[in-house]
Amino acid sequence: ADALVESMAAAAREHARRRAELAVQETTYGNVEDKLFKNYMCAEWLPRRIRNMRTLGVLREIPEEKIVEYGVPVGVVAAIVPVTNPTSTVIYKSIISLKSGNAIVISPHPGATGCTYETAELLHRAAVAAGAPEGIIQCLSKPTLEATQELMKHPQVAMILATGGSGMVRAAYSSGKPALGVGPGNVPVLLDTTYDVAEAVDQVIKGKSFDYGTVCSSEQSLVAEVCLRERVLAEMKARRAYICNEEEKAALEKTLLKPGGGINPKCVGQSPVRIAEMAGFRVPPDTSILAVEIQGAGKEHPLSAEKLSPVLALIFVRDFEQALATCEAILHYGGIGHTCVIFSRDESRIRAFAERMPAMRVMVNTQSPAGSVGVTTNLLPSMTLGCGAAGGSATGDNVGPLHLINIKRLAYAVRRAEDAFTIPAAKPAQTDHRLTHGDWRL
Repeated sequence: ADALVESMAAAAREHARRRAELAVQETTYGNVEDKLFKNYMCAEWLPRRIRNMRTLGVLREIPEEKIVEYGVPVGVVAAIVPVTNPTSTVIYKSIISLKSGNAIVISPHPGATGCTYETAELLHRAAVAAGAPEGIIQCLSKPTLEATQELMKHPQVAMILATGGSGMVRAAYSSGKPALGVGPGNVPVLLDTTYDVAEAVDQVIKGKSFDYGTVCSSEQSLVAEVCLRERVLAEMKARRAYICNEEEKAALEKTLLKPGGGINPKCVGQSPVRIAEMAGFRVPPDTSILAVEIQGAGKEHPLSAEKLSPVLALIFVRDFEQALATCEAILHYGGIGHTCVIFSRDESRIRAFAERMPAMRVMVNTQSPAGSVGVTTNLLPSMTLGCGAAGGSATGDNVGPLHLINIKRLAYAVRRAEDAFTIPAAKPAQTDHRLTHGDWRL
């Protein structure tokens, strides 16, 4: 398994830039340099982090318990790949599947069929060259909703790895197969008064602008106390963020969001310059992100939702307690279970934030995309970020190879059954003359 992973990873690194170019050409989402970063994250950083991970055979022995644990592959993995990350997700899912001894069949998004298929074929050839059987990595060449549904229900599929929209994730969980699905994120960032404003704003803009906001853990709203407002706006402008006025805010809201709710797909992963043009106003060509001040979170404030674009909402509040409440409301508005961020030097405030937020990943003092996928933190490198039960996911983990095995246990007898515990002798029944025997039994 390790030899296959190393061969696949080397091939993916060699062709990483070309795969990034193909992804942008076919989907029009994001930009080449950031897609190249994501490809390398999956082809370099992920293999390095899992290199010494035991997945097959004897995983560990516990002599004092007389138990031996074995890793057993689940079988064939059906992998649903999103249009926003069509090549990096293929690299990631193929590597973790083969690392855990499984085969994988990939279902591309119809808008990214070419680059997804070519990436899968590149990895397949590399795996076979390292000794894997033909067909260990396969990919649908004509993906349709019906084809994907048939794949998920196929009797030889053992598990589904679904990354994409809420509808596709729900379909995976209703297929009757074991599934690991992850849905959308709506990441709030709390900027505490104890943290350096310039450093925090710099990190937020880097995260928000990364691949034009297509990462599900991208920052969506920055929440800070009103005493920091002028400094935040100044630091934003110093880093080429464009602060929208009220008229531009209204135009942006109409352009980004559909009338019935949800994101306008034409805006996903577009540059800030392009989004401004679509909304009817102009911004400097070197604009990093569009920032818009709003007054709260929830349905009454549509721009507090996930935007999948380099557009950041700014919310200024009275105090730390209101900042906590606002971040919590943002997560409940389409991002529950996913990811949140706090910039703070106060450990007590960091812990209060972590305990209150309904998110499985609480990032501290880092841009969100890089932190959530394990680049700037020690979380497992992953392109599938579980949202836990609250978010409709079977796991809250960063999904990796150990999620694609079963653990078989060899357990020796260490005691007799009659020595395990004692059952007290029955006490004589006491008659209650107010009840009949039948009533007493009930």
